[in-house]
Amino acid sequence: MPPDPTEIFLATLPGLERTLAAEANELGFSNVREGAGGVTMTGGWTEVRRANLHLRCASRVLARIGGFRAMHPAQLHKRSRKFDWAAYLRPDVPLRIEATCRKSRIYHAGAAASRVERAISETLGAPVQKDAELRLLVRIEDDMCTFSLDTSGAPLHQRGHKEAVGKAPLRETMAAAFLREAGFDGTEPVLDPMCGSGTFVLEAAEIATGLAPGRSRSFAFEGLVGFETKDTENSVSQSADVSDLAFHGSDRDAGAVTSARANAERAGLSELCRFERRAISDLTRPDGPAGLIMVNPPYGARIGNKRALFGLYGALGKTLHTQFSGWRVGLVTSDNSLAHATGLPWRPPGPYVAHGGLKVRLWQTDPLP
Repeated sequence: MPPDPTEIFLATLPGLERTLAAEANELGFSNVREGAGGVTMTGGWTEVRRANLHLRCASRVLARIGGFRAMHPAQLHKRSRKFDWAAYLRPDVPLRIEATCRKSRIYHAGAAASRVERAISETLGAPVQKDAELRLLVRIEDDMCTFSLDTSGAPLHQRGHKEAVGKAPLRETMAAAFLREAGFDGTEPVLDPMCGSGTFVLEAAEIATGLAPGRSRSFAFEGLVGFETKDTENSVSQSADVSDLAFHGSDRDAGAVTSARANAERAGLSELCRFERRAISDLTRPDGPAGLIMVNPPYGARIGNKRALFGLYGALGKTLHTQFSGWRVGLVTSDNSLAHATGLPWRPPGPYVAHGGLKVRLWQTDPLP
């Protein structure tokens, strides 16, 4: 195994740092500290592997492997040649190098990346490719150069089993964070009346069953020294009895329902997830205990005519008022006026989170009367 990283950075969408920190603490990671755009913690490669496999709210896992002070490009190249790349990188695994420079005498990111690339080629011989899954991140700030490896590869919201997606899909990492913020712990039913490709429903079912979100995909760290074979251990993070629970999704679009069912089948969750074609006006309360309604309706900015959505949001609010007494509601939208158009008794909304060029927030209710 390579030497342990000096620090681990868990990246997430701005606005979800507190949620990710809570999840990391819950999973037992050490020295968890919130920061801009993510969470810092300490640990070794075991923690890197576990973070990639089990964290639901993280976008990427970056392992900081070292660095040095560099005042000019020639010095960066010379000291990069002395760095022990062979302890981490394999000469047969391609990588790409990305650099950022801030408040430093080395100010050209492209030149910095080129110097490090040349040093690795000269000392290790590993191929550098622009489309390589494994990324080396070079950060130069205040003349201090830090090397980090992106151990995830593809973003972690790409769970590996959702091939079919609808329009403006919600990322799985964001859905998991909003479920957590809404108080979902896997012990109650969840319903999404505008389910699209089924993201909220599938994430809720995974949380309830304890299935690790990364169980169906590979990671970039598998291409590092000492990770020649894929580790598939601990794909279940907890044992849960969900025999009395069901997770429901509906949508007026028949294609979306078909896609959601296919995604549930690939995820191994088809027995728990029920998807139906149904308009908001036809929505009925499922049998069983009250639970959580999570919905990500269309936003005016996406279709260009917000006025047409007030009726939709109003109909949603009316149906939930009349059919879902005792249920809590979580609604994601970029527009405060649309949230208020439902007439639901909202609590103060959560922080803004970047989503597809917009800023969205989670609105929540207490159990409906």
